[in-house]
Amino acid sequence: MGLSGSPRPPLLMILLLVLSLWLPLGAGNSLATENRLVNSCTQARKKCEANPACKAAYQHLGSCTSSLSRSLTLEESAMSADCLEAAEQLRNSSLIDCRCHRRMKHQATCLDIYWTVHPARSLGDYELDVSPYEDTVTSKPWKMNLSKLNMLKPDSDLCLKFAMLCTLHDKCDRLRKAYGEACSGIRCQRHLCLAQLRSFFEKAAESHAQGLLLCPCAPEDAGCGERRRNTIAPNCALPSVTPNCLDLRSFCRADPLCRSRLMDFQTHCHPMDILGTCATEQSRCLRAYLGLIGTAMTPNFISKVNTTVALSCTCRGSGNLQDECEQLERSFSQNPCLVEAIAAKMRFHRQLFSQDWADSTFAVVQQQNSNPALRPQPRLPILSFSILPLILLQTLW
Repeated sequence: MGLSGSPRPPLLMILLLVLSLWLPLGAGNSLATENRLVNSCTQARKKCEANPACKAAYQHLGSCTSSLSRSLTLEESAMSADCLEAAEQLRNSSLIDCRCHRRMKHQATCLDIYWTVHPARSLGDYELDVSPYEDTVTSKPWKMNLSKLNMLKPDSDLCLKFAMLCTLHDKCDRLRKAYGEACSGIRCQRHLCLAQLRSFFEKAAESHAQGLLLCPCAPEDAGCGERRRNTIAPNCALPSVTPNCLDLRSFCRADPLCRSRLMDFQTHCHPMDILGTCATEQSRCLRAYLGLIGTAMTPNFISKVNTTVALSCTCRGSGNLQDECEQLERSFSQNPCLVEAIAAKMRFHRQLFSQDWADSTFAVVQQQNSNPALRPQPRLPILSFSILPLILLQTLW
């Protein structure tokens, strides 16, 4: 007696199984970033306002912070006893450990709450291991479609290829054109240019943003290096008159957003010892570095022939603060954590185009570790999980 063919599973069962695999991977993207935070400052303030004592302490501390922000010097900014008491009353509230996210809605409001609760840090009493931003680094695959790069010459430099990938992606292209228009022209308005730069690096996919800014160039390819250096439109985005670095930092600290990005950079790109051991992983350092672009502390490559980065400022005229100023300069130009993070990302980008992958759309996962000895070897591209339901459907049907 011959065996009958296996019955096909009911279509409804197949669809339910497919959805059960797909939803956990994609549903998170539809959630607001704020709702994914463990304790966002906006949510923490709502909890505080439900408690009369907490609400009164927060409001009083807010008036203290406003007066501190108008002070000219740290000596004039000493907190009064009642302000210190209000700060002490909030130590047991959810506000004390609240955080923000640079891609969240109402980020400015969240940061204002954070700095209201932590006024001492507003005055320069920085804790290098504390950032206003929640550490939410994930290992999402980088999705790239290299097939359309065939229209370029085979020997085109990688900066041109990453620019083409951005142009072919609707959102990246739209955001890039927006800051290109705002940052172009002889009479460009710097504050509008910086705002559009921030928008690009906050909203564009990291694979596109990092590809454009951290594309590797051959040492002899000055054209590629110049294209990379011009990514942030330095003629408009950087100061026309080079300021003193300490003055630049003071200007940054007066703005909650710039102050937050600077502290995030100090947190994640901070060498912990003379051996250059880094506080966190390279991906976090790079994310913090890109977060500074579009602020008063916007860094850039110093030339078209190397990958050294620096602030657009000088230490001339620093007087008895010369050492402090030079230390600030070195935190960018000679920061081993930042240098290695940039070098590792450029190696990764070079590897993307070192294989014959130009005929398909694929996703790759870069695994980084702050300790080079523990960093995994480069891996071949893997299929994006978004196609798994289709594969399963073909298998079952």
